[in-house]
Amino acid sequence: MIVINARFLTQKITGVQRYALEICKRLPKEIGGEKVLFVSPKVRSSKNFNTELNLIQIGQFSGQLWEQLDLPIFLKKNKNPLLVNLVGIAPIFYKNKIMALYDLAFKHYPEWFSYKFQKSYNLLIPLSLKNTKTVVTDSFYVKEDIHKTYKIKKSNIHVVYAAPSKIFHQMDFKRENFFLTVSSIDPRKNLKRIIEAFNLIKSDYKLVIVGSKHKTFSGLSLEENLLNERIIFTGYLEDDELIELYNKAEIFIYASLFEGFGIPPLEAQACGCPCIVSNTTSLPEVYADSVEYCDPHSVESIKEKMNYLLNDHPRRIQLKKMGQLNIKRFDWDFSAKKFENIIAEHIL
Repeated sequence: MIVINARFLTQKITGVQRYALEICKRLPKEIGGEKVLFVSPKVRSSKNFNTELNLIQIGQFSGQLWEQLDLPIFLKKNKNPLLVNLVGIAPIFYKNKIMALYDLAFKHYPEWFSYKFQKSYNLLIPLSLKNTKTVVTDSFYVKEDIHKTYKIKKSNIHVVYAAPSKIFHQMDFKRENFFLTVSSIDPRKNLKRIIEAFNLIKSDYKLVIVGSKHKTFSGLSLEENLLNERIIFTGYLEDDELIELYNKAEIFIYASLFEGFGIPPLEAQACGCPCIVSNTTSLPEVYADSVEYCDPHSVESIKEKMNYLLNDHPRRIQLKKMGQLNIKRFDWDFSAKKFENIIAEHIL
């Protein structure tokens, strides 16, 4: 038996949950002759998950307590099978496991996170990594960071790229005069500088910000004088609403300070929207020459790129075409097969 820690099914779908969902939807029912079983807490699971998969709900707790108490008890009762942990810390003392780790922002920038979150991650992630057979991550940038930070052999860290879901595609909507950004409302997404840069632009464009606050992150303070009627916060949106916005936006901006991969610009590219992206961490690896790059630490740089694309229609058309080529580099079917092979290699 192979057990998938499916606690992510109880969470809102953001980047890491979408990664887990897309991989899990494509895993076969058996790998190396072992049945694949999905195990989650006894709470409502995601409507996005394929109910035909072998999902059972166990335990008395939820959240971290479920992961550190209920799940290890279940594993012990079932002869300590291989555990695949796609989101979160994983049972820290369980050794027969594969663990996904998408970035080390909690280590390098603890101030971006709630005190409870960053303390638990900085204490427990190193312990969990120590008791892990192998690590999977989403970019070569993060692989190098994990190797340097936690002294894990590079041969024991596997890169499996994310990809845009096939639900994100071009539709027959007329483009409208607004910039779009999609992210959690948290410090690393750099919304304050994006808003400051936007306010320096003289145009009739609006700025639409999709995302919601989460208890994981520290508070984001935006001065009232930065906000006006041209800046629209939508909160969290379901996929059908998000796809429509990607197809209506004239320009997508993702001036994040730190990313392990960064899926939203790929989703925008799949919907035919030209992108401005930060020139830092994993993003140049993922987006190559298919976007305009800005310095996320410079309001002036962000403003210049926004102004440039706003006023250069041929460049926007060119970036749409380059974006369509870029997304072909990433495919969930290929990534899931790679993940399946990693699992097969580590079955006892």
